[in-house]
Amino acid sequence: MKKLFALLALVLTWSLSTTYDVQAQAAPKPRKSPLAVTQLKSGKTYIRIIYSQPFKNDRQIFGGLVPYDKVWRLGANEATELTTTHKIKIGGKTLPAGTYTLFAIPQANKWTIILNKEVGLWGEYDYKQKQDQLRFDVPVKMVDQSWEAFTIKFDKTGKVSTLTMVWDKTSVEIPVEALK
Repeated sequence: MKKLFALLALVLTWSLSTTYDVQAQAAPKPRKSPLAVTQLKSGKTYIRIIYSQPFKNDRQIFGGLVPYDKVWRLGANEATELTTTHKIKIGGKTLPAGTYTLFAIPQANKWTIILNKEVGLWGEYDYKQKQDQLRFDVPVKMVDQSWEAFTIKFDKTGKVSTLTMVWDKTSVEIPVEALK
C-alpha cells in the first residue's frame, strides 16, 4: 500500500511540474509575414492556396527585394502551395488534381508562373525545374493603389474565375476554370 501511495505521489508531482513548465513557456512570437489562405469553390472543384503574406515596409519590391529573372516563392517563409480537388485549367493549361508548389519568375512586363510537383519546401531554395508540372506566362499590370501586403485572391465571375496576385503597384491576373 505504501508503494502505491509513493507511486501516486510521484506521478502527481511529475504531472504538476510538467503542467507548470508548459504554462511557463512564452507564447510564440507572431510571424512578420503571417499565414494567409485564399480559396475558390466552383462546381465540384475546390481550390485552396496557402502562402505567407509579406509586407512592403517602404522597400522596393519588384527588381529589389524580389529580384527579376529569378524563381520566387510567391510570398515569404514556406513556399506557396496550391491544392485542387479536381482537374482545372489555369493560365490556359490543364492541371491535374493534387497539391503543387506555386512559384513565379517575375520580370518587369510579365511573370512566368510555375506549378511544381514537389511540396513541403522552404522558400525556393530547393526548387527543381525537372519537377515542374507546368509553366505559363502572364502579363504584368500596374495598379493605381499601392498594396502594402502581398495578396493572392480569387474573383469569381461566371465559369472562369481570376486568380490575382498583387503587391505594391504590380498585379498579375490568371484565368482559372474548374473542369468538373
